Amino acid sequence: MEPPGHGIPIETHEGRECEIGLDKNFGFLDQFAAQYEMGKEIGRGGFGRTCSAKAKGGSLKGQEVAVKVIRKSKMTTATDVECVRREVQILRALTERIGHKNLIQFYDAYEDGDNVYIVMELCQGGELFDRIFSSDKDYPEEDAKAVIIQILSVVAFCHLQGVIHRDLKPENFLFATGDKNSPLKLIDFGISEYINPGGRLKDFVGSEFTVAPDVLHASYGTEADMWSIGVIAYMLLCGDPPFWGQNQSEIFRAIREEEPSFDEDPWPSRSPEAIDFVKRLLNKNYRRRPTAAQALCLPWLVSHHDVKIPLDMMMCRLVIAYMRSSPPQKAALQALVMTLTKAQLAYLRKQFEILGGRKGFILMQDFKEAVTRRSTEAMKHSGTLEYANEVSNLAYGAKFDFQEFCAAAISADQLAGTASLEEYAREAFKHFPREERRVGTSQRQTTFNEFIKLLHDHSQTI
Repeated sequence: MEPPGHGIPIETHEGRECEIGLDKNFGFLDQFAAQYEMGKEIGRGGFGRTCSAKAKGGSLKGQEVAVKVIRKSKMTTATDVECVRREVQILRALTERIGHKNLIQFYDAYEDGDNVYIVMELCQGGELFDRIFSSDKDYPEEDAKAVIIQILSVVAFCHLQGVIHRDLKPENFLFATGDKNSPLKLIDFGISEYINPGGRLKDFVGSEFTVAPDVLHASYGTEADMWSIGVIAYMLLCGDPPFWGQNQSEIFRAIREEEPSFDEDPWPSRSPEAIDFVKRLLNKNYRRRPTAAQALCLPWLVSHHDVKIPLDMMMCRLVIAYMRSSPPQKAALQALVMTLTKAQLAYLRKQFEILGGRKGFILMQDFKEAVTRRSTEAMKHSGTLEYANEVSNLAYGAKFDFQEFCAAAISADQLAGTASLEEYAREAFKHFPREERRVGTSQRQTTFNEFIKLLHDHSQTI
């Protein structure tokens, strides 16, 4: 199969008349020509092009940079203008205070009457896309691990800050240099958006081969980015996209209805852990996909020397759901804890420690403090800080030991992954208190089906 072309955006504004009275002034300085000498074109897209340039003065004097040149004539709607404004705001917010080694470094933004100029770090190692399709389906699994770890790390950072990328694909990851072990850099935040934990978006955006089924159903959150990472992992490991069609309509139908194949070469030679990893991310039920931080703890990656587990904002969502759950639901989750694997417990132990649990327990206000220490301006725009504050306010002064933290910080759907909830929970039911319980108006033992319903109903609140 021939490699797919560079992803075609689902939503395009080509060919539309410009809205009357559209304000295309961004308030950026009109000093690009005075600050930079433009070089050659190195890329082109629907709204403009990317060029190299050299700084004439200032702290970057003599340094080569990349400049994304966006033509104002292509901005025909208020949405187009807002996308450019938000791209600059997100890049500035993510990189100014903390940044991430796998995130493209933003330097500044300028404008004149014709264009907006976004000045960024220059990457000279080419696209991940090109390395995948030059490997002839023989991308080494260890190299694929190193790539996916970097992708998960930077996406976990973005999600913690309340930013969903919405267009993760091999073309949007560049190697900083041509060196074999060069770090990857995530680029192109042109359709990125702020989102608070648990928030849902409806915009129909992305690229056809990597878009998640939940985007096609017009209700999605950060889990959509995780699907896209699953597509990238699939392509790294076999050289082809998991869903194919002769046109966009056929591709979307395959994404919604078909399961990826793991039967053809080179899948039989790939490790069971790699296949399990991809299957978990390409789960059509978004509730069952792992977060980026959780994915770093899956068996395929967890023992890799480069893995560093970050704070997972999912903790706040799960703890809020736990605090609001009924006593029987809490008991069901505590039974589920008894079935956790070493890898799952290691992930939870790391989150517990990040939140301050080295003293043997965590307080509800520890959530806000841990999130605040890692905050950028993006976190303020997305409402993530306020969400973390909600955990503190929900039960100020309450504390969890590690055992109860585990019960509060798990989701039955995520733990089940590719298995059915019934199959996964059968072992946990053995640990569920079997004394007589009031169910409705009668006094009797909880059945297995009722136990499953407790877990299912809790998952729906996350």
